[in-house]
Amino acid sequence: MQPVSKTTNQREEEILREIRLSGGSCRVSYLANQLSVSNETIRRNIKSLEDNAIVRKVHGGVHLIDDVNEAPFHNRMDTHASAKQRLAFAVAETIGDGDSIFLDIGSTTAYVALALKSRQNLLVITNSLFVAQTLATRNNNRVFLAGGELRADDGAAFGPEAFDLVRRFHVQFAVFSVGAVNANFGFMLHDLAEANLAHEAAKNSQVCIVVADSEKFGKRAPVSIRNMKQIDLFYTDQRPPEAIDQMLQNNDIETFVVSAQPD
Repeated sequence: MQPVSKTTNQREEEILREIRLSGGSCRVSYLANQLSVSNETIRRNIKSLEDNAIVRKVHGGVHLIDDVNEAPFHNRMDTHASAKQRLAFAVAETIGDGDSIFLDIGSTTAYVALALKSRQNLLVITNSLFVAQTLATRNNNRVFLAGGELRADDGAAFGPEAFDLVRRFHVQFAVFSVGAVNANFGFMLHDLAEANLAHEAAKNSQVCIVVADSEKFGKRAPVSIRNMKQIDLFYTDQRPPEAIDQMLQNNDIETFVVSAQPD
């Protein structure tokens, strides 16, 4: 999660925007050039941001301070819920009755599971208890829940049993949530086990889909998805910034922007 903003003026907001667009870190001279002010002016603003624990100053540059721990699952389900619902219905439109699909543990993926409740005869592979409970015992679906201990915060299973199950199934679609979308590092996650399982699922899927709302743009998380070339489609609610859009194009990832309907 991003720290609560405690900026004191418009320039500090502009500095934070430029740092996020640069992937979470940049040099003082770059900020001065972008905002047409002196290096010393930038340093004074950075000092204020650092005092409020929003950034960390390093030699010649500055980094955003990101919380490396995700919020609890139920909190994430409530965050940007309307955008996640729109994205989920758009993703669900690509999946038909009788299709096979892997769904991961993310909150946005949970909304995809909810959007698939009207589908029939699905073959679902998941390590998410929420997904399994949403789609099992309805409409003649077949749901395979990865084994192993379930985590207390999100009902997710990892470990050897989960990896063994995922490796055994070859599915048409795999849908992944991510914690960050970064121009320099691509799609990023907060958990190494989650990233490793996503890599295995992607290898055994015909079409790999990442779904994330625009709040993830420019953020960073501890772990990158190992092979960006595995991802085919990206669903989001706003057009990505130029640097992120270029990253997506470089990896041949097709982007679908699902914006809110006008009033």
